[in-house]
Amino acid sequence: MTGRHLIAVDWGTSNFRAFLVDRKTGECLDSRRSAAGLRALSTGEFPRYCAAQLRGWRDGTGVPVYLAGMVGSARGWCEAPQLETPAGPADLAGQLVPAPGLDQAWIVPGLKTLGDDHLDVMRGEEIQAFGALALRGITEGVCCLPGTHSKWARLSRGRLIDFTTMMTGELYHAVRHHTLVGEPSRGREGIDEGGFRQGLAAARHPAGLLHALFEARSRHLHGGLGGESVAGFLSGVLIGSEVLARLGREEGEVSLVGSPSLNGLYRLALEAYEVPVIEVDSDRATLAGIVALAERHESRRNP
Repeated sequence: MTGRHLIAVDWGTSNFRAFLVDRKTGECLDSRRSAAGLRALSTGEFPRYCAAQLRGWRDGTGVPVYLAGMVGSARGWCEAPQLETPAGPADLAGQLVPAPGLDQAWIVPGLKTLGDDHLDVMRGEEIQAFGALALRGITEGVCCLPGTHSKWARLSRGRLIDFTTMMTGELYHAVRHHTLVGEPSRGREGIDEGGFRQGLAAARHPAGLLHALFEARSRHLHGGLGGESVAGFLSGVLIGSEVLARLGREEGEVSLVGSPSLNGLYRLALEAYEVPVIEVDSDRATLAGIVALAERHESRRNP
């Protein structure tokens, strides 16, 4: 497998995902996933856990491993720098950090933006943004990357020039599971589309986000919003508020880079506000981004 394959790892706070990739075609040959994110491991456990997960893919070979995401944070395996925007795959490739305790493995840097009125950080989503545009065959555009901390990234000439983080997913979890307004949704699964669309409409309320969220309580008591629709309503308010905050700041179509479930909700919101959308699967974007970075890394090592 040496020379033909590489291993891409997306290691976050809650999950571990690894992919064996044909570097020439970008095809995923095999994948492994677990819930062993950063919260589940101590610093000393990272090398052994990673080696065990990759066993059979690189035994007796020099298949390179590229690790992106929160694994490179101070809470992770080994801290990698966060490069200041604008930056592209070549910049990341030039600042890779060897992963202690694992041969031929590198941790990918994150990014930061440090403006006078805007400070922000990311780890992992930059790889997906680069990969999404590569898959689409373009070098300019806006990516929306839904998640616990959703990112909106603008790219130009193949480099990420600016981004904004919205803590939509984390706030949704907190409101649904730890507040009075979310109480009727507990113990229920899924997102009701009718409730979600009501939330999208409520996100436009002139009183703002804090009132719109409380309407989940008022509508449940007096407006016919059933308990099965409360989670959808809260999701619609928060995702709708996120999208509305970006309207006027982003122009043209948006590349939506996430899981199928989140992409579906964000598509509903973007289309409700008449924003053109192109969906990109987050796994495929991760692979494409790592392959692009690996090519630049190899060219530096073997000029």
